[in-house]
Amino acid sequence: MENSAEIITKTIRNRRSIFPPSYIEKDIPKEIINTILENANYAPTHKLTEPWRFIVFKGESLNKLGGFFSERYRQVTAPESFSQARYDAASEKVLKSNCVIAINVELHSDKIPEWEETAAVACAVQNMWLTATAYGIGSYWSSPGILKELGQFLNLEENQKCLGLFFMGYHDAPEAPARRTPFENKVTWAE
Repeated sequence: MENSAEIITKTIRNRRSIFPPSYIEKDIPKEIINTILENANYAPTHKLTEPWRFIVFKGESLNKLGGFFSERYRQVTAPESFSQARYDAASEKVLKSNCVIAINVELHSDKIPEWEETAAVACAVQNMWLTATAYGIGSYWSSPGILKELGQFLNLEENQKCLGLFFMGYHDAPEAPARRTPFENKVTWAE
């Protein structure tokens, strides 16, 4: 039987970015999504600000999010350059996903520097990623170049920022080995 250290090591080392083209049509139960988000809530947070804020898109709301990306393509594309295929493709990642979670940070600039709040949110997302991996759910964090516009679409508060989207879906992607260089190349032992 594996002990806790072996289980967490295996989960960390098997975590991969799994992209929507590999997602299959299988529903992620709300209870599992809640577990993923509850585990995110246990991330480290300086001064207990708990700066992570999430907006879950599932079911019909995925169409609204996908529509945002398609309409944005229409808005920034000259009519003579418009392509229906590109318009449709703009929402493809969203619509191939069973669930997309907007990753947001709530800043407490009177207490904590922004980088620390962002780091806390990144830790929360890592907890989400590891939990999704443990459930056999593919996922990845995408930070499109239109985060400010995405934040406006999400109606975020003035002290909040969108840091990206977390795409999730059961998948049929083959196992792939991690591509990492040896950790010894990145560590210096102080004497």
